[in-house]
Amino acid sequence: MHRDRPRGRPLIFGEVLFDVFPQGREVLGGAPFNVAWHLAGFGFDPLLISRVGADERGAAIRDRMRAWGMDDRGLQTSLRADTGRVNVTFCDGEPHYDIVADRAFDGIAWEPLAEMPDSRPPALLVHGTLAARSEVSADTLRRLIDSKIPAFVDVNLRDPWWDREGLAAMLARAKWAKLNAVELRVLEPDGSPAEAAAALGRRFGLTWVIVTRGGDGALLWTADGAELEMAPPAKIEVVDTVGAGDAFSAVCVAGLLAGWDEDETLRRAAEFAAEVCGQRGAVCEDGALYARLRAAWGLAEGGRLDG
Repeated sequence: MHRDRPRGRPLIFGEVLFDVFPQGREVLGGAPFNVAWHLAGFGFDPLLISRVGADERGAAIRDRMRAWGMDDRGLQTSLRADTGRVNVTFCDGEPHYDIVADRAFDGIAWEPLAEMPDSRPPALLVHGTLAARSEVSADTLRRLIDSKIPAFVDVNLRDPWWDREGLAAMLARAKWAKLNAVELRVLEPDGSPAEAAAALGRRFGLTWVIVTRGGDGALLWTADGAELEMAPPAKIEVVDTVGAGDAFSAVCVAGLLAGWDEDETLRRAAEFAAEVCGQRGAVCEDGALYARLRAAWGLAEGGRLDG
């Protein structure tokens, strides 16, 4: 059974950046970028709305997007600020992240979006919390939200770049939300995970609350009373868990766009997140993987349903 689905293309708003490791290795990412990359692989033609610097990293991002067949018209260029960067360090084997301030994605401007022609209406808006740390990008996000596009909030709490008041305002304007088990406990400390997800959903009038729980799988609460739990796939060969949550989010968005029911969406999101855990890095450049899953899930090119 398939649900009614929003028509048009997904808009993905937020940061694109490089994780820079002590040995000099750089990994392209940023949760919104990762989600947009996966949606493009599944044929949904996302428009990534972000900003990069007029530097080598910015050029590399644009080249990677074009090579993957992504629309880069929503990718603005800053002549003042450098491309986003996260300095990754390790203490007793645990990674620590310094998300460098005053980067290009802090200046995502409204005017280029308002002036950009696009024949396809937006189906939904996917955004996180990090890019709203600056007033310029936060204002652009507010304008997008004010345009009444249904919003999917991918909660990503990164201290000190979030506050409860700002997050509450985002969730109050959203239709769907996804967060991990730790973030759920920060926002709803009482009750079982299912009870906390229900409390969050009711407090903000959400249609879906999706919670990823690592080795415990995932759960999905819906406003019509459904509570679904999904165990992780039985066999996962973990190479790198970076980006697994973004992969999960991307398939949840794909499920909304394709009209899958809740059980299909949760199961397929867990399946794809496991695939991403089996490779190095948050995004995959193996088009065959996406083609195989498109066929298995009944998706034709452009995110349409076969049959």
